[in-house]
Amino acid sequence: MPHPELVVSQRDGIATVLIDRPEKRNALTLPMWVALAEAMDGLSADTALRCVILRGAGEASFSAGADIAAFRHERGTPEREAAYAEALENAFLSIERCVHPVVAAVRGWAMGGGCGIALMADFRVGGPGTRLGIPARMLNLYYPHAGLDALLRIAGHAVASEMLLEGRVYDGAEALERRLLNRLAGEDAEVPAEAEALARRIAEGAPLANRFHKAALRALRGPLPIGAADRAAADAFPGTADFQEAVAAFAERRRPVFRGL
Repeated sequence: MPHPELVVSQRDGIATVLIDRPEKRNALTLPMWVALAEAMDGLSADTALRCVILRGAGEASFSAGADIAAFRHERGTPEREAAYAEALENAFLSIERCVHPVVAAVRGWAMGGGCGIALMADFRVGGPGTRLGIPARMLNLYYPHAGLDALLRIAGHAVASEMLLEGRVYDGAEALERRLLNRLAGEDAEVPAEAEALARRIAEGAPLANRFHKAALRALRGPLPIGAADRAAADAFPGTADFQEAVAAFAERRRPVFRGL
């Protein structure tokens, strides 16, 4: 179902999906992840479209990823976690599987799931103030396999290790150097216009050829070798004491103390 904080618009063959929650740094709740997948699937089925732009409202954040404050009622039990994991993976894959080319206008912070949204796009346009990072290690949370696959494919093992294990956050120039961004605007304010210009150049091409080449590039990578044991290991995180400690620490605005339990 449509969500009021996920706004979809279209003009001249280009659709824009706006994460419209700037007061929360465009963090997504569970219903928003579900709505994002539904929105992308709907746009993918629209043969009149030529390109899709993903962006966040305001100037500070593309998206801070998942809304950690909502974890206490959205996650924490096997049943809730199964629903959350499915929604998150569906949202990520809906971007990758969209038949149209997808451009992420990454202005400001793109953290965790927000970074994942950008990585699943075909193109990422940022600015000097762009910040890309994955703070999963400070939340004792898994990062979705689809997002890990995109990160490895785009930037390689060394960068993925820095982001996931060390917690490195890259600014715009560093992200461009490490291939996390395709384009770097001269100023942060120019990011939306730069993304729009890129989308228009894409839209000028033959849509059938663009769709074929996007699908062919994806097919040549082959399926992810992820089995039931891998998924079960990921789903087990919210049942750990360290996960509960991370959520409590976030709410109390302090550093978590992890014990490996």
